[in-house]
Amino acid sequence: MADTYAEAVRNGTMAAARLHVQSDTRAKMQKQGGSIDVFNAAVAENLPLLLRPLKGLLGAYLPEPTPGVLITTERPLSIQRFTAAHELGHFRMRHKPSLDNENILRRMAMANLPKSEDPEYQEVEADAFAVAYLMPRWQIEWHCVKQGWLAIDLKKADVAYQLALRLGVSYEAMTWTLQRYNLISRADGNALRRIEPKRLKMELLEDHQPKDYRGDVWRLTERDAETRIDGSRNDHFVLRLNEHSGGGYLWNIDQLRESGFAIIRDGRENSDTVGIGGPVVRHVTAGMEQGQRGAVSLNECRPWQAVPAASQHPCPDAHPRGDAEGVG
Repeated sequence: MADTYAEAVRNGTMAAARLHVQSDTRAKMQKQGGSIDVFNAAVAENLPLLLRPLKGLLGAYLPEPTPGVLITTERPLSIQRFTAAHELGHFRMRHKPSLDNENILRRMAMANLPKSEDPEYQEVEADAFAVAYLMPRWQIEWHCVKQGWLAIDLKKADVAYQLALRLGVSYEAMTWTLQRYNLISRADGNALRRIEPKRLKMELLEDHQPKDYRGDVWRLTERDAETRIDGSRNDHFVLRLNEHSGGGYLWNIDQLRESGFAIIRDGRENSDTVGIGGPVVRHVTAGMEQGQRGAVSLNECRPWQAVPAASQHPCPDAHPRGDAEGVG
């Protein structure tokens, strides 16, 4: 067990790194992106994991008589994932039994507390494990390269939010992690946390108002081609695709409908205000009509010609997260 806060953070971080190396996670993730599957990691470790409605607890780790983990179904999936990673950390580091409440979330902001106010170092180790396992720096860098985001872009709330979605973590957890990796300053982190995710969702959906804003809103472009998107049946997807309509090439949005998406908006915006017949931006907002798992492809082609498409946009593998009861 660690004797200092810094040692506890180091222990948890190194334990997560060892598991990534053992599982060859980095090589697997860099093929298709997406978020790290912590639930599958627990299965691979032969660690029984049950999701149940827990009152007053986010999760629990019980090492005796046989190690096992409980995760609440009463919180969003991003919180479930962080809790599962926290409990996996307890298991990997052979910790004592732990009943974990909201404190595991509050500790995200406790990195600079004096020693007298530090929580138990066992919990700090498990928190550090969860952060390093779900949000390794190399995965953040992979998504930034894929999306064309520069370091300066990470201080933008909409970018931090989209990055959080792709890593499967909460917006707040993402801002703290960017700050801890020194990718943004403390002032930038504080500014990001003053912005509520609901505001970002409303800006993306524009005039569309869902029945509630508990689901997330993904902004997808051609840069998301061949990447995995771990979405939910309550999520919305805003696609912005360059379309060469002047040459008769159109994106086949019917492919989205056939894949179980409800089209909420379908419009075009001129990307070239000077030229005539140049490319436009196809702006589509869609929601999930039914939960499913599979790949979605969109083709940009001339509808009247049976010839190869001008371009293809293999939309990310849709892995809807579904209800909490169905995860894992």
